[in-house]
Amino acid sequence: MIDPLYLFVFAGLFTPGPNVILLTASGARFGFRPTLPHVLGVAIGVGVTSALTAVGIGALLLAIPALKLALQVLAVAWILWMAWKLLRSRGAQADGRDRPFTFVEAVLFQWVNPKIWIVALAAASGYASGLPAHLEALRIASAFSGINLFVCLFWTFAGTLLAYLLTTPLAWRIFTTVMALALAASGMMVFLA
Repeated sequence: MIDPLYLFVFAGLFTPGPNVILLTASGARFGFRPTLPHVLGVAIGVGVTSALTAVGIGALLLAIPALKLALQVLAVAWILWMAWKLLRSRGAQADGRDRPFTFVEAVLFQWVNPKIWIVALAAASGYASGLPAHLEALRIASAFSGINLFVCLFWTFAGTLLAYLLTTPLAWRIFTTVMALALAASGMMVFLA
């Protein structure tokens, strides 16, 4: 019998959000291999964030509204900045100034990724197994990191395949505009949580 936590985490992480949008765009723009540090950073960062949520950071955010608001404002600012950069990009990698996220950037982004906080809070509160806090955090972190690694690899590969359809500057412009608008919309949903 499969742990319901795994199904919940898969559904929460596979659906489009900032990570899915950024990894799909990065796979299309830079290719699969150059995006791997971003993939690994997301998988590790999501695990750390969900573990901290399981041991009480999430409760702290809910208990201190000013801290939650500060995190929301930071998240929206960062996501809108990334959307702006994506919108202004030239599509396929055009010069050396544009590059995929590094491992560290991807790990740090999870701290302001609203979707990860929401899914982690829901998992920690709704799928707890009654283990001691440190083991519960390890259980949730391993579920998030393990499942998210495969989710990230899937979306990066999908972006890589999508690049074969993006053969004209107009196609790239449409793709980057749609991805940037989707990223901006996901950022604005922070205040709905």
